[in-house]
Amino acid sequence: MAGALLPVEEALGRVLDGVAPIGQECIPLDQAWQRVLAEDVRATRDQPPFDASAMDGYAVRGDDVDGSKPKLLIIGTSQAGRGFTGAIGPGESVRIFTGAPLPPGADTVVIQENTRREGDRVILTEPGQRGRHVRRSGLDFRAGDLLIAAGTRLNARHIGLAAAANHHELPVRRRPRIAILPTGDELVAPGSTPRGDQIISSNNHSLAAFIRAMGAEPVDLGIVGDDLAALDAAIARGLSADVLVTIGGASVGDHDLVQKALIARGVDIAFWRIAMRPGKPLMFGHVQTGSAQPVRVMGLPGNPVSALICARIFLKPLIGALLGRPEQDDTEIYPLASALGANDQRQDYVRGRFRRSKAAGITVEPFSLQDSSLQQSFAAADCLIVRRPFAPAAASGEPVEVLRLDF
Repeated sequence: MAGALLPVEEALGRVLDGVAPIGQECIPLDQAWQRVLAEDVRATRDQPPFDASAMDGYAVRGDDVDGSKPKLLIIGTSQAGRGFTGAIGPGESVRIFTGAPLPPGADTVVIQENTRREGDRVILTEPGQRGRHVRRSGLDFRAGDLLIAAGTRLNARHIGLAAAANHHELPVRRRPRIAILPTGDELVAPGSTPRGDQIISSNNHSLAAFIRAMGAEPVDLGIVGDDLAALDAAIARGLSADVLVTIGGASVGDHDLVQKALIARGVDIAFWRIAMRPGKPLMFGHVQTGSAQPVRVMGLPGNPVSALICARIFLKPLIGALLGRPEQDDTEIYPLASALGANDQRQDYVRGRFRRSKAAGITVEPFSLQDSSLQQSFAAADCLIVRRPFAPAAASGEPVEVLRLDF
């Protein structure tokens, strides 16, 4: 564990190694927004289930109107939810409204703007065209069609589609439970009156919001000081979750007790030093507790910016894998708005902001100050510029890899 710094890609591979999607549950449709679908959703019926009118007008036979302007007998009305029960014969028509089913025998709708009514007759004022203004049965989808693939995070459009296909509930992945354990004698909760040697704990609150944004359920274990017995008790509670995230105390100094407490609980520490900036002291391990798969343990740095950047790089894909959404490369390429110097051996995540102008289009502007304690500038950032190990200096306008801060 104390050897060379582990490259980011290798560390991420170890984090995701062997992760399988967690269990599923069936929930009502109106609770499914932003949940992750566990099984494919297929259509149970055709949509529309019948040939329907796309406009208000008259349902007619194409043979009667194609290219001509006949006078047709009106034999009834078809409305949405109250279709005409008879059939149309030669020389006949039915007054029809948008969404209503076409009567048997009809295959065309003439819009009302192109007609004139005289008593029980309708006269076309423009030549008709066979098949116009009809939504054919199954135009949208047919019974058995794949509508939404497993692994999709459901939005309002997906939910509307599932409802239209007559699904009243959906199978979704259970939300992974992510326990959060902030540690350190120096921490006090927001709203407290800290001593001169204490600071306000912000990491647990930002991480809880991050975890919710990723589709998981945060479980805040509360602040625990630098005491092995207290840490052991909190870790025991945290190991009932799918993932335990500790904050701070993951190094090996005299007052960094988290690793000792985790090892005492049987956690196998896979690594704890990453070749990245910020976030070098990231720790990861796992322990088998009797559940279907081991509990993963991620130790984030106590520095607030480092903690959230590490969560973006490592915790986000771990949650995605648990939800059955394998990690996708979500880096984008944009030109720099201003120059960056050469990088050293650690992969650097430079905080920055998108800039938009008519002249240059979309560019990314790195912040001048990159100290990992600066939460105000981090809150103002909307992206991370990825600088690979030993990347040469990059001039303004050069393309760089960018990760969005989407939480």
